[in-house]
Amino acid sequence: MSEREKKAKPTRLMRGRTIYWQNFLLTAGVVLLTLVLLGASFFALSYNYTRNQREADMRTKAGVVARMVSAYVAGGSLSGMRELATFAASVTDEDFLICNLAGNVLLTSDTSLEGLVLTLPEGMTQEILGGNDSYERTTLGDIYKSKHFAVGVPIESMGQIVGIVLAVTEARTLTAMWRGFFGMFLMTSATVLLLAFVVSAWLSIRQSRPISEMAEATRRFAEGNFDVRMRGYDSPAEIAELAVSFNNMADSLQETERQRREFIANVSHELKTPMTTIAGYTDGILDGTIPPEEQEQYLHIISDESRRLSRLVRRMLDISRLQSRELHKVPFDLCESMRRVLISMEKKITDRGLDVDANIPDGSVTVLGDNDLITQVIYNLLENATKFARAGSTLYLGLAVSNGKAFVSVRNEGDTIPADEIPLLFERFHKSDKSRSEDKDGVGLGLYVVRTILDQHKERIAVSSEDGVTTFTFTVSLAGG
Repeated sequence: MSEREKKAKPTRLMRGRTIYWQNFLLTAGVVLLTLVLLGASFFALSYNYTRNQREADMRTKAGVVARMVSAYVAGGSLSGMRELATFAASVTDEDFLICNLAGNVLLTSDTSLEGLVLTLPEGMTQEILGGNDSYERTTLGDIYKSKHFAVGVPIESMGQIVGIVLAVTEARTLTAMWRGFFGMFLMTSATVLLLAFVVSAWLSIRQSRPISEMAEATRRFAEGNFDVRMRGYDSPAEIAELAVSFNNMADSLQETERQRREFIANVSHELKTPMTTIAGYTDGILDGTIPPEEQEQYLHIISDESRRLSRLVRRMLDISRLQSRELHKVPFDLCESMRRVLISMEKKITDRGLDVDANIPDGSVTVLGDNDLITQVIYNLLENATKFARAGSTLYLGLAVSNGKAFVSVRNEGDTIPADEIPLLFERFHKSDKSRSEDKDGVGLGLYVVRTILDQHKERIAVSSEDGVTTFTFTVSLAGG
């Protein structure tokens, strides 16, 4: 199987589990289950209610007929009973069977049973005569070919039971109503299902479209196109928020890519200069272009450029380690760190003929941070100030405390930094024109390291430069502040 087929196969599998189909099937399942449960509950409740109502109605009618024919049954006269039973059947939906105590049918209003010798089932006869009104769905011992609902009540005359009246009606008269209900239920269910499916499809398509667009944008990102953006969505709120976050991520990726390309260009430029110098002078010595009496001078230049190249590579490695390093914030004495930096910088400061004005408290000022990294910040700032200070001027290193913060200031006297250049001081490989002309050792990464460390500590740094006085001030949180 080719790589293309391997990649296409999971894509096809994923298409079978899209949000559209998941929502559609979930909605269909929930709606169907709801309709089934509601339908079953409705049929059960309505059937029992209607059955009880029909039973009560038939029992009432059977009782009326029993009172009407009680005298005739007691006297053994059938002629009068027939007219009464026929009249009762004509004004109701039921037929009536009038029976003696043995369950033998004396007469019936159902003309289809005339002339037949009929007897009720013995169990039903005994139940009715025992005072338990009978209501059931039965064929009455094969009297009827189809199921009938039957209600039996005893006939009483002069305080004695003399017979039985049975009201019967075809079961299909009741089931016809249920068929009508069932048809209405099916039609309503189909309408609800269709509406639910349409709404589910619309919502699913609306929800899946932005996600599909994001997937397409992600694929374009993978191809190196960082210009694509998601269009705005009003709703749902989660999708709109996701689109905004996605665009923010795209902006961040685009900016990271821009910085990466700029970094590579800067590194290439910074590496190219010393390497070109080293290669050029080395070739000049080897091919005799540079005379022997000048070779030592150029070998010193080659040595200096080699060291500068080494410092550049080392500083870039330090930045890489710094960005991936995990902070270890602990309380430490900031005053002690400042004193150590001053001692380590003593030779450079003396070589430049500078004086030092140190305003460091005699006691201790405990701050919370990574001691090594904050010390590196102080060292870089003081080294930078020493490098650009006017010879014979005074350096200032001071510490002040206010509102839970320690403020460390480094000040020198020299050339004023133009206002439009101040925001660029902390960029990678940025060096002022003065630096390029006089400071051949600099690589333009010292202040970038300062900003990176302070960003990791979530601290601030400010720069001011007026009338030849330049001041860098950064903050560190006090321990327990």
